[in-house]
Amino acid sequence: QVQLVESGGGLVQAGGSLRLSCAASGRTFSSYAMGWFRQAPGKEREFVAAIRSNGGSTSLANSVKDRFSISRDNAKNTVYLQMNSLQPEDTAVYYCAASKEYSNLWPRYAYWGQGTQVTVSS
Repeated sequence: QVQLVESGGGLVQAGGSLRLSCAASGRTFSSYAMGWFRQAPGKEREFVAAIRSNGGSTSLANSVKDRFSISRDNAKNTVYLQMNSLQPEDTAVYYCAASKEYSNLWPRYAYWGQGTQVTVSS
């Protein structure tokens, strides 16, 4: 059982930045790969970013790879998503998730946070 709580979402203007945080419970956070996904109204859940359990490698969706970055601090049981140059198409609910394996496939993630809303205005 892993509990995840996202924070940091909000309303920003196009071109602005936000940093999302995801705080995890338990002693085993460092054994999980972590991912960020997002879902906009009327659209399917979309992979955003993933990071290995030790932070040694990361992956980003093509749509965000030049603007977003993912990082983690295992000592704080926290994973971050830094979002720069935000655009209206980034508007979505953003979820963090934990997986036993490093993956960009959402069914591989067993544990999910409640989500945090990111809204980017024109």
